[in-house]
Amino acid sequence: MGKSISDKEKQVTYLKERLHIFLEVLDSIEPETTELEDIDRMIAMMDDLELKMDQFKKFE
Repeated sequence: MGKSISDKEKQVTYLKERLHIFLEVLDSIEPETTELEDIDRMIAMMDDLELKMDQFKKFE
């Protein structure tokens, strides 16, 4: 596993990058051809992002 991020600025940068990746994935999907597995992966990405935000809040 990677080294934990404790610097506030690095935490914000990390979250922005993850959100940007999620938005790119969201923008690239085609509603007519999107499989349930794709939606499940996107939900997992959001869950991971939410978990990371909660972890970062504990360092405040």
